[in-house]
Amino acid sequence: MSQPMSTAGRVSARPPRSDWRTMYGKFLEGLVFTLMIVLFFEVTIGVIFRTLGHALSWYDEVASVLLAWLTFYGSALGSYKRAHIGCPEIIHGLSEKWRRPLSILAQLIVIAFFVTLCFVGLDIMPVLATDTMTSLPDIPMNIVQSVIPISCVLILICEIDELIRIIRRQPNRTLPDH
Repeated sequence: MSQPMSTAGRVSARPPRSDWRTMYGKFLEGLVFTLMIVLFFEVTIGVIFRTLGHALSWYDEVASVLLAWLTFYGSALGSYKRAHIGCPEIIHGLSEKWRRPLSILAQLIVIAFFVTLCFVGLDIMPVLATDTMTSLPDIPMNIVQSVIPISCVLILICEIDELIRIIRRQPNRTLPDH
């Protein structure tokens, strides 16, 4: 097995990502890519039909759902890549005495938020089971809104992995070498 190389051609001190992390990242990338392609084709078909004077009744609603799904699942990918908005300069400017405890606290707050959001999302699923999409009445809203608890679980996998990394003082496995 070869050593990971940095951009300067030197051997990196960062260990290679484990197989499950790589596979998980590829799964999230594939999911987001697929949603982008489906949204592109759905919008293109909708524009073509509208231009021809035969607007599809379901076009707008489905595009809105696909965009929401892309946003939620894209957030999971952002979590995997550690690409969400943050203030790393503040954390890195702190002494090691404060950096690690505050990083752990921040991760616990993020995890608590997504656990709460997941449970709230699961709690509303039965309520939404009786509602359907307006333009596609055969599709129940709980299927549409299932993106909330599912994306929360996907994000929690990333955030718990990051918490474990911080606690173990391991280098970040998802960020490229700088």
